[in-house]
Amino acid sequence: MSITNEQELIGMQKASEAVAYTLKEMIDYARPGMTTKDLDEYGAKILSGFGAKSAPYLTYGFPGWTCISVDNEFCHGIPTDTRVLQEGDLINIDVSAELNGYWSDNGASFVIGKDIHQHQKLVDASKEILQKTIQSIKGGVKIADIGFLMETEAKKRGFKVIKNLAGHGIGRSLHEQPDELLNYKNRFDSRRFKKNSVVAIETFISTSSQIAVELNDGWTMVGNKGGYMAQHEHTIVVTDGQPIILTKMNGILN
Repeated sequence: MSITNEQELIGMQKASEAVAYTLKEMIDYARPGMTTKDLDEYGAKILSGFGAKSAPYLTYGFPGWTCISVDNEFCHGIPTDTRVLQEGDLINIDVSAELNGYWSDNGASFVIGKDIHQHQKLVDASKEILQKTIQSIKGGVKIADIGFLMETEAKKRGFKVIKNLAGHGIGRSLHEQPDELLNYKNRFDSRRFKKNSVVAIETFISTSSQIAVELNDGWTMVGNKGGYMAQHEHTIVVTDGQPIILTKMNGILN
């Protein structure tokens, strides 16, 4: 969507506050020994406290309130009572929701407990790349140039990007134009970011794979060549200068 008045900005701020606070609290709550379903239900209570509704459930009938992916699961992991979190696991939580007709999206990867499997370097790379990306976005900047920046920064750090996952426009629904905000340069894409538009910018930084493939459950995605992936995501408003980070409260770049 494009923000045209203060009421729309306030609506987006409130929806973004709900998802950002929920994500932050879920990250703080996660600990070894709990199931991904425990963690999901904790997030569901926080969202409902805001009066917000789960976006993947509303939009796609997703079998959970939030997406929780563990270790070699890249994204869209289904919360279950059989998946128990372990010390050193790489976890990704993606929280998106609708509140009063406005939609917002954010996500983060993190290591639970001690980094016994050396995932932190990947997590830090994803965070740094998201920060650099957001600082480079303003009205008039080519979308493909931002994709080029993301892939270049990943390569510098010895990582790859997932080429079939992307950021997207958001606001009045979960996925809007501009869609396909890729983590690499699509030389056929001449689009530019527009001032006042709302977009969900997300990294997909991986150790081995460049394509994510769906498992038989119809949701969970893993790498075509295995390995691990880290994702960090903010919903932002594009301006003439630095973007407004609507989901800043989640603290994922701190």
